[in-house]
Amino acid sequence: MEKLTSREHDFSSKLRQGSVVQRLREYVSWQRSLRTNPGHSSLPDYGPISINLDLTAACNFRCPHCVDSKILGSRKWFRLEKLKEMIALLRSKGLLSIILLGGGEPTLHRDFVEIVRFIKEKGLELGIVTNGSRLDRVSEIAAELEENDWIRISIDAAREETFRDLHRPRAKVTLERILAEAKSIKERNPAVSLGYSFVIVWKGMDVNGNRLSPNTEEISEAVALARKHSFDYVSLKPCLIRLEDSQRESLLDGVNRKREEEIAEEIRGHLRKAKEVANGHIKILESVNLKAMLNQETERIKRQPKRCHMPFFRTVVTPMGIFHCPAFRGIEKARIAEGDGYSTDADFTESLRKTAQSISTFDAETECRVIGCLYNEANWWVEDLIDSDTAMREIGEVEDNNFFL
Repeated sequence: MEKLTSREHDFSSKLRQGSVVQRLREYVSWQRSLRTNPGHSSLPDYGPISINLDLTAACNFRCPHCVDSKILGSRKWFRLEKLKEMIALLRSKGLLSIILLGGGEPTLHRDFVEIVRFIKEKGLELGIVTNGSRLDRVSEIAAELEENDWIRISIDAAREETFRDLHRPRAKVTLERILAEAKSIKERNPAVSLGYSFVIVWKGMDVNGNRLSPNTEEISEAVALARKHSFDYVSLKPCLIRLEDSQRESLLDGVNRKREEEIAEEIRGHLRKAKEVANGHIKILESVNLKAMLNQETERIKRQPKRCHMPFFRTVVTPMGIFHCPAFRGIEKARIAEGDGYSTDADFTESLRKTAQSISTFDAETECRVIGCLYNEANWWVEDLIDSDTAMREIGEVEDNNFFL
């Protein structure tokens, strides 16, 4: 059996893992049937493999580049018992991993510690994305995390001034304190994977008329800090902007080819230096859309198939509703159900019906044309598989290793 070569972004291989591949086969069969006999079959009775779970819409940072800024401060949050019901039901329907992130700061939820413990009691892989302001709460549950679990801290800087400019924290928090607390967590549980998240902001970026502080020169400095404070990896990704007119996330929208190449060349130079600093002691992970930028392939990853297949395998669960994609969090046309749409068997059945409807009617080719989609290659791979004459038994399995999508 094949092994998963990339635990981070090889989503098509993740869909072929032994615990997942049957779902893939049934989904492909459903799509083939749908295209020959529309409306004559139902979406296979599975829940998502992985969910992005927003515990709350509250945040104590005011990051000017936050793509979810429109939904922050809505005072909405999941009640503990309702959340437990949903997690338990989804687990029974095949859920394998949860990522706590987006929409708000998860550690601000009053039941954060109990929620994490419940997730782990259910045998789920867990990823936590946090701004680092309440690492004391993460520290409470650090010893209960396992080898495939991870904590990723959104830092985006290597200097205090840049950190303040890009995050504008309401809380009394410093970069120095976050790094020290992160190192302490890693010492408490060496098995958990610790990530230093760095959204790359280049010169001349504006959001709603506000000029962002560039941080490209700090990439190698961030790698040095990450090494010093026992991080396992630095995750690099380009800064996205949510367009005011369409509310879509955008990668390099309105940037001409010459400027795009200048930006890419600047980042490539700092990335070379960062790899020298890493010197094999810490991983540098480049996101799918960053690699596309550096290879001058942004137009390729903005070209999507007409049907987005990922909502069958991964959804975004928030207090405002269940959405089919992180890039459309909070956007009505991408809503599958209300926030409690996975609470009961009846709710789940209805949400599954709406997921099938969303897959069939949401025109990704048009709606996602400015998005540098992380799932672009996986989507096209599934699309090509549906259109092929490949027999289901010919879809080879990959050894279970990582269920995060």
